[in-house]
Amino acid sequence: MSDDSSRFAALLAELSGLTTEAQTADRGDLDLLDTADLVRAMNAEDRRVPEAVAAQADQIARAVDGITERFRRGGRLIYIGAGTAGRIGVLDASECPPTFGTDPSMVVGVIAGGERAIRSAVEDAEDDEDAAIADLERLSLAPEDTVVGISASGRTPYVVSGLVHAGEAGALTVAIASNAGSATGAAAEIAIEVVTGPEFVSGSTRLKSGTAQKLVVNMLSTLSMIKLGKTYRGVMVDLLATNEKLRVRSVRTVSQLAGVDVDAASDALRRADGSVKLALLMLATGADAVTAARALGDADGILREAIARLG
Repeated sequence: MSDDSSRFAALLAELSGLTTEAQTADRGDLDLLDTADLVRAMNAEDRRVPEAVAAQADQIARAVDGITERFRRGGRLIYIGAGTAGRIGVLDASECPPTFGTDPSMVVGVIAGGERAIRSAVEDAEDDEDAAIADLERLSLAPEDTVVGISASGRTPYVVSGLVHAGEAGALTVAIASNAGSATGAAAEIAIEVVTGPEFVSGSTRLKSGTAQKLVVNMLSTLSMIKLGKTYRGVMVDLLATNEKLRVRSVRTVSQLAGVDVDAASDALRRADGSVKLALLMLATGADAVTAARALGDADGILREAIARLG
């Protein structure tokens, strides 16, 4: 047997052992089902995902605490992945600035194959171990950073290589995979292995695995931002009002949380230069903008603490 044939056989055996590649006995008739039955069958599979995520709650909590602690030291959250997994990381990173008012450099998405791979498949990029190292070296990793590797199979060479490199740089490493005992999990300090089972269409990991990845990254970014004080009473208070919808949301948020009418909320936002958090602090304490801003800074941006300081 040639070297290529041996390598192919080994890879085939490896993939055959993955839960994400498995076939289920009751899926052979998908093409014969009517549309309503297809919808119900796929929805039944999707309902398994939240339960699988819940089983990893302790590991997710460890990751959130680690990310938050490093954020407080000026670190970054960096997602790295290929294909669907990479796009999910890029998506989560891109949504943090408008949602939480973060600098775009605070949460970063790195995808195998670069910008082109966000919209078009660059399938061989996931095998390039050296590219992962080069992509992370461009970010000048520091011990204050967290690198989260996302891979449904848990064996993507690009992701494994990136996690190993990040660990050597002293960064906290977290792996999100859909198979237990994954290579990415072994390469990371914290392994979040959400075993969602065989896919509705065998091997199509953009389905349940992708949904699980989205749920987990939602938790990692959102919960760490909550712990940093980016919300107040369950509402976003550091959002950037960059369009009409968000400007209206800002006024509505201040009005509801401060218990004032729309005109008073709008006036407070004007005096606060559009900052929801600062407007709320001014209305809650009667402080002027300068005093309120200083108190927020002293409270590390946590509104509850700033209110207590000025109360």
